[in-house]
Amino acid sequence: MIVLPLALAQFVASYAATTMTVAVSAIAADLGTTVIGVQTAITVFTLTMASLMVPGSKLSDLLGRKRCFLAGLAVYGTGALLASATPGPGLLIVGYSLLEGIGSALMIPPIYILVTVTSRDLTARARAFGVVGGAGALGAAAGPLVGGLVTTWLGWRASFLLQVVLVGVIVLLALRIAEPPSPPRERRFDVTGAVLSAAGLFCVVFGVLQAGTHGWPASPVWLFAGLGAAFLIVFFAHVRARERSGREPLVPSGLFRDRGTGLGLLTQHVQWLVLQGSFFVVAVFLQQVRGYDAVETGLMLTPATIGILGASAAAGRLARRHSQRGLVRAGFLLTVAGLVLVLLLVRADSGVASAVPGLFLLGAGVGIMLTASVNLVQSRFPDAAQGDISGVSRSVSNLGSSVGTALAGSVLAGTPHLGGRSFALALTTLAVAALAGLVAALLLPSE
Repeated sequence: MIVLPLALAQFVASYAATTMTVAVSAIAADLGTTVIGVQTAITVFTLTMASLMVPGSKLSDLLGRKRCFLAGLAVYGTGALLASATPGPGLLIVGYSLLEGIGSALMIPPIYILVTVTSRDLTARARAFGVVGGAGALGAAAGPLVGGLVTTWLGWRASFLLQVVLVGVIVLLALRIAEPPSPPRERRFDVTGAVLSAAGLFCVVFGVLQAGTHGWPASPVWLFAGLGAAFLIVFFAHVRARERSGREPLVPSGLFRDRGTGLGLLTQHVQWLVLQGSFFVVAVFLQQVRGYDAVETGLMLTPATIGILGASAAAGRLARRHSQRGLVRAGFLLTVAGLVLVLLLVRADSGVASAVPGLFLLGAGVGIMLTASVNLVQSRFPDAAQGDISGVSRSVSNLGSSVGTALAGSVLAGTPHLGGRSFALALTTLAVAALAGLVAALLLPSE
């Protein structure tokens, strides 16, 4: 089954992005560094993955989707192995931050390209995207729980070794993938475009991540965001120049002129912003206000995980009965309803069950959207353009994850006392973002 290795790869990449958060203190103590030093490694991983996603997607056209996927797995597995054996923070950054980040950028775009080009119709594609999207959301949600258990019982190095084992299994399964022939493309890689896009995304994401520490009014945020915007403006000018000269750019400019694609990408961005931001707020609330440990926090997030998996499993049936545009709208409505229920029911002294309805609706809403919006955007393009749209789509989603955590963190950091009101304000901010996503979904054109 072609979807199985692709879904497992998405699970591993999402798991790696969240599992480190519960092992920061243990890693810092073992390696003789500080918590800030380990958090820097996590930040560099996010930056590397996000900034190289578009060039990584383009390489899938030049090398072949399956070959690029396997190369990404090899680089990722090598990085995890190095990180598991690191004697100090330097090799941790090389293995985890750089090699796992580069590996993710190489293997994630081919996942979505292969699903698109190997699916027979919209329903089959929705079912496959549901499995892949559910695996990614499960990896993100299970990261803190599984990471907490593994770190407590076996040590933090075992978490990286677990990734190595999973990557080995995925490689064996991926060797059986029968890839359809890639359409003929220009075989020259746009190096200048890759450098400009990577520099722009690096600065934007780095600036956004600073907001979680310094707040949005702080100068580092806007300095790096402005620098990133300048790089991206130069990048788009470079793209137009290459097109006028008859050469193929890193990403065609026509990709950004389609209204449906632009709105679809915006809904993807908001979905990941709300998902990661909500998980961050709830996790910090449970640990800071209720005093939960990493394992208890992961268990409390289980209703959201169940909602995501349930909605993802039903993606094929939902696609047969409803339009992708309608599913994105319904997903945002459920997500807003879930956030409102969490705000109304959850208090510092409320019972465990108080969070279940809201988190389940939040997870179900996001689960519906994750599949429908990816299907909507990817299906608007022929096979020849899948490498282009896949890289942009994954970059937009990664940026949403970074913005969500930074936005929620900056709201919490801006309150004088970390209590119930500050968490309510952070969730309200995310609910407003979800409403903005709903507006974008209402403006989506007919399919």
